[in-house]
Amino acid sequence: MSTHARRLRASTCPAAVTILLATGLAAAPATGATRCRGGALAPASAPRAAQAAVVCEINRERRARGLRPVGAHPRLTGMARRYARAMVRIGFFSHTSPGGVTLLERVRAAGYGGRRIEAGEALAWAQGRLATPHAIVRAWMHSPPHRAVLLGPAYRDVGIGMALGSPNGRARRSSATYAADFGAAR
Repeated sequence: MSTHARRLRASTCPAAVTILLATGLAAAPATGATRCRGGALAPASAPRAAQAAVVCEINRERRARGLRPVGAHPRLTGMARRYARAMVRIGFFSHTSPGGVTLLERVRAAGYGGRRIEAGEALAWAQGRLATPHAIVRAWMHSPPHRAVLLGPAYRDVGIGMALGSPNGRARRSSATYAADFGAAR
C-alpha cells in the first residue's frame, strides 16, 4: 500500500486539513469477532447497515484508546457517499477528483463547518470478506497514516460512504469502495 499524509486546516488563516492518500488497500484478513451489528456483513447484502457498522467499528477503536466517539454527520455522510460512488463510476481512487476537486473543497461544498474546519479522509476498496466493515476498519488500523486519521482526537464528526464495486470496474457485487470523511468544525 502506498500512502501519503499531510495536514491541512481550513480557516481564515493559511490552510493546513488532514488528508490521507491510499492508492490501494491490501487488507488484513478479517479475523476476530466484531461486536458491531453488521460488522461482518457483505456490503452488497445491506449497504446502509454496512456504513453504520463502519461508524461503530471506528468508535470501538476510539473508545478502546480513551477517545470520544465520532458521530455520523449528515453533510459528511452525503459527501462521502457521493465520493465513493464517483470513484467507482468514473474509475479513480484518490483524495482529489479527476477534475481537481480536493477534500477541503468537497467539505466546504457540502456545507460542513464554520470558520475553522479540521478534516481527514481514509479511502479503501476491497473484495469479498476483506470488504466487510470490520475488515476495512481493521486494515485502516494496521496502516499508520490511516490509523492516525481514524484516531484523530480533534474529530467529532464522521461520514461514511460506500459504493458497490471497485475503482478498477471489476467484481461489482463482491467489491466495495469506502470513503470515511472526518471533521471538526469551529
